Amino acid sequence: MAAYPMHPKGSDGAVAVGTRTSSAERVPLPARSGQVVGLAELFERAHIAADLRAVEELLLSRTASSSELIAGASAYTIRAGGKRLRAALALLAARLGAYHLPRVIHAAAAVELIQAASLVHDDLVDQAARRRGRVTVHARWDNDVALMVGDFFFALAAGEMARSPDPRIITYYAEAVQTIVEGELSPVLVAEPAETALGQYYYKTGAKTASLFEAACKAGMAAGGGSEAQIAALGRYGFDLGMAFQIVDDVLDFVGDEQTLGKPAGNDLRQGTITLPLIYAMSRSESLQLREIVEHTSPSDSAVRAAVDEVIAVGGVEATMVEARRFISQAISHLAEFSPSPAQRALVEIAHFVVSRDA
Repeated sequence: MAAYPMHPKGSDGAVAVGTRTSSAERVPLPARSGQVVGLAELFERAHIAADLRAVEELLLSRTASSSELIAGASAYTIRAGGKRLRAALALLAARLGAYHLPRVIHAAAAVELIQAASLVHDDLVDQAARRRGRVTVHARWDNDVALMVGDFFFALAAGEMARSPDPRIITYYAEAVQTIVEGELSPVLVAEPAETALGQYYYKTGAKTASLFEAACKAGMAAGGGSEAQIAALGRYGFDLGMAFQIVDDVLDFVGDEQTLGKPAGNDLRQGTITLPLIYAMSRSESLQLREIVEHTSPSDSAVRAAVDEVIAVGGVEATMVEARRFISQAISHLAEFSPSPAQRALVEIAHFVVSRDA
């Protein structure tokens, strides 16, 4: 697994706080070839849409259970869908090598089952009533059902790993699950000093989100018969992509549309979750309202709205997007290991999509 960055550093090794724009902009993104497209169109162009449907059918078939309660709650969770981005990464990574769907489909299914399990358990721990506008498992059934469904998904994922042709795939995913749990138990506790806050944020983001992107890419490349160097390069691509993905998620909490996201702006602030836009904003501003909202356990809606406006006004969101693009630039650089191909182009386009999406 990748070593999770405690904080981003410039070429001189100094930690950059509050002035990231100038240093990050020195890392240019490769020129885009045309407009960034949506994932569905991208998957069609990369010729993996049909294979993703096969993964979806496999996921639904695996949720069958002798327990009607587990079967119903599991199917409910799987049918909620999602971008299936992690499964797509596994398929595309395999396409960079010797592609054969039966060799990679189990790795693609396993990563989605792990993701589903972690989300069900996250919602249970957080007692979240909805995820992206949809009632969560524990809210629709109860806490016990949510706990069992999450465990059921982890068991199903283990079965898919065991069916994979390369035993290293089990290791990649097992390490990722361990890391996700460690990240869940390592929250960002402070918003300042910035050095401490950035260290906590980058560790948690690397562990909770980027590690599974990394594992999906490594598993797919292994299923495609890639070399150790190729597997490592794809892992680095996946890790940096995952970092950018979560960073953009944190930005969308401040600027996203409530109907699209299924939650109001400032939900992280409301729940006391400290993310990169807030850390950057506080490093740039002496605002008392930002510091007060960090200290409040139940801030009012008006206080949350004012804090969201302040984070945007002082450049917290702008600086965070510069950081997301820096990770995307790094992710794309790791693809230089591979010859140009439809799969490689799709991975580049996915990287551009991550920093242009609105949900």
